Amino acid sequence: MFGKLYDRALDGERCWVRRDDGRVSRLPVNSWLGGIGADTEFDEALVDMCDGPTIDLGCGPGRLVAHLVNRGVPALGVDLSETAVELARNSGAPALRRDVFAELPAMGRWQTVLLADGNVGLGGDPRRILQRAAELLRQGGRCLAEFDSETEGIDVSWVRLESSNTIGPWFRWAVVGIDSVPELAADVGLVLSDVHRIGRRVVASLLA
Repeated sequence: MFGKLYDRALDGERCWVRRDDGRVSRLPVNSWLGGIGADTEFDEALVDMCDGPTIDLGCGPGRLVAHLVNRGVPALGVDLSETAVELARNSGAPALRRDVFAELPAMGRWQTVLLADGNVGLGGDPRRILQRAAELLRQGGRCLAEFDSETEGIDVSWVRLESSNTIGPWFRWAVVGIDSVPELAADVGLVLSDVHRIGRRVVASLLA
């Protein structure tokens, strides 16, 4: 989805995100890599909430999976980026290079599904990604999904990655406000059990 420019960003090329309305924001690669500027408070709190075998959809370079494995929690990351998966594996995080909507291991048997770093907006369709989370969970499991604390409703747009010498392809993305959670959860058969505010970020706990 992100294309080759995403891989190059993970390798150190400075990139940003442009929306079709002209808004531009930095690509938070350092945060994904767990480097300078990483939100360690958020990462630690989210990992603390994970219970039992955990799958991270759109895991990127695998920092959350690595934290889980270091704590002795069985975990797997899934990402389409070859570079991200390689970085994850190099950090000790088991990771699978695959579309999150393709057939995945242990369908219906995961205790926790993670959707962090805005991944609830994958493909511009939060219902679809939450439905996939519901399909992966065992009965009584839960999806820990990060939502946007400053957005109301669902803001769907076309976005692309850019660098000083490359422009990537446009793709759909959604920024999803926490106010949308009850309806989205009900649409896919999940139940909102709690909302966790971690600094300026917010995570919903959705039960299967």
